[in-house]
Amino acid sequence: MTELSPGRGRALLAAAVTVVLWASAFVVIRTAGADFSPGALALGRLASGSVVLVTLLLLTGTGLPPRSALRGIIVSGVLWFGIYMVALNWAEQYVDAGTAALVINTGPVMIALLGGLFLGEGFPKRLMTGIAVAFAGAAVVGLSSSEGAATALGVVLCVVAAAAWAVAVLVQKPALAHASALQVTTGGCVVGTVACLPFTGQLIGEVATAPLSATLGLVYLGVFPTAVAFTTWAYALARMSAGQVGATTYAVPALVVVMSWLLLGEVPGTVASAGGALCLVGVAITRWRPRARRGPAARPDRDLDAGSGMTAERR
Repeated sequence: MTELSPGRGRALLAAAVTVVLWASAFVVIRTAGADFSPGALALGRLASGSVVLVTLLLLTGTGLPPRSALRGIIVSGVLWFGIYMVALNWAEQYVDAGTAALVINTGPVMIALLGGLFLGEGFPKRLMTGIAVAFAGAAVVGLSSSEGAATALGVVLCVVAAAAWAVAVLVQKPALAHASALQVTTGGCVVGTVACLPFTGQLIGEVATAPLSATLGLVYLGVFPTAVAFTTWAYALARMSAGQVGATTYAVPALVVVMSWLLLGEVPGTVASAGGALCLVGVAITRWRPRARRGPAARPDRDLDAGSGMTAERR
């Protein structure tokens, strides 16, 4: 395998942080979601995240994003921070977790296809193969935990959430060429919070009756899987192709299986474990690179990832 440049190594570390925290969100939503309605849960999560992100923006003196990034920030904020979160929370009232995970995991496939079509990232064979393997693993995990309770509305909501995620990434990546990861994430989170303000009444009423553990879970979702994880996602997206960073999220189902086992006592079945392993194999395929040949022809100043569109010098 090729040696990673410092910039590439940091991007992969950021993607790994995102994957771990997003996996933890699925576990926390299972508990907090029992006491909060879909819109209230999304608003509480986004409001908590916005407070943290705006505070960081002020403390670091980063400033507001430039106008050239605003369109991408606003569109991704409405789609991903707003529509995606509400649709996913709502969908899980009509479909079981396995079915939801299975349909949502079409998102990285959409991201890779849209990135190839509209961002000039192409369709590298290794990336496409890894995505296919990882999606097969996600399907195994989803089907193994499915209880057959899916309804048409729930499936449609999952598809809406996956499509919103994919399109949001498509418009978010160009914005990252003009603004920092912190600026883009803060702007998107604030826009999503504003979009969810119609649920304010529900949130106030439900916070008053919800147990403290559920409220703390909601705050956790805002601080870590939202404020931290979306920032590290944006950092990685600015330095990797959309298809590559999207493919890393296929590690989420495997981690959810492990976290549910450790934290909720939900012992994974053999099929779910095999599916989780398949997800990790698929992600490994997307990250594997042949060893570079030594010699005059080698060009260490270039990033060897197909479709990244960026040199190591720029990183």
